[in-house]
Amino acid sequence: MAAAPATVAECELSQTQWNTAIAVAGGGSSWEDRGLRWSWQEHDRQLMLNFPRAAHPAAVRDGLEFALERNARIVGAWLSPETDVRTLESAGFERGWEPWWMAARLDAMKGSDDRRVVLCTDVPEYGPGGQRLLSLARGEQPRARHAVARVDGHFAGRAWSLVDGPVAGVYDMEVWPRFQRRGLGRALLRIVCQAARAAGANRAVLNATPQGERLYSAEGFVHVGRGITYWYHLSRAP
Repeated sequence: MAAAPATVAECELSQTQWNTAIAVAGGGSSWEDRGLRWSWQEHDRQLMLNFPRAAHPAAVRDGLEFALERNARIVGAWLSPETDVRTLESAGFERGWEPWWMAARLDAMKGSDDRRVVLCTDVPEYGPGGQRLLSLARGEQPRARHAVARVDGHFAGRAWSLVDGPVAGVYDMEVWPRFQRRGLGRALLRIVCQAARAAGANRAVLNATPQGERLYSAEGFVHVGRGITYWYHLSRAP
């Protein structure tokens, strides 16, 4: 049996890189505290904890205080299945959905010739937060590639890939409901993966939803493993 294109650890590293990149580009910050790596996403007011091996109780409390002081909407924790979650549960975090990690070799993927989908760093429909994130895809050697889909001039969907070495992560791929089932998801996936390969990556990883798993499988992605998430809802804070 052929080896998987990527490991769960590589998927987790790519997700951490994405959480950090969008936090900084969106006007937020990223820092480490007693073994915990946090990403404050100012543009959407979310604080993320990225794959800790163990959760230091005082560091978790400090993170929650940071979120409360900044009127965050939610605090999320991305975790490996073997992580001890007792400290998070004691702090009020609740278990959420499971990331389905998938990966593919980019040399086995097809390119896109769909003219409805293009790489783009100018999206008038984006608000201030989205405009800041587009800085990731600008410049002579951008870290990310961003694609949009348009149907008859209407903004219909988008996708990102973040390249950091040989592994690229695919993120925020979405087609708006009224434009689904027209092949736009496939075209978006192909174009950001094609751009990642041109930037030097040889593999791609992503976090699939149950709805997207069929598309990704058809495009050559295979299951690598699963993760877990935990969430702290600020609206429920005492």
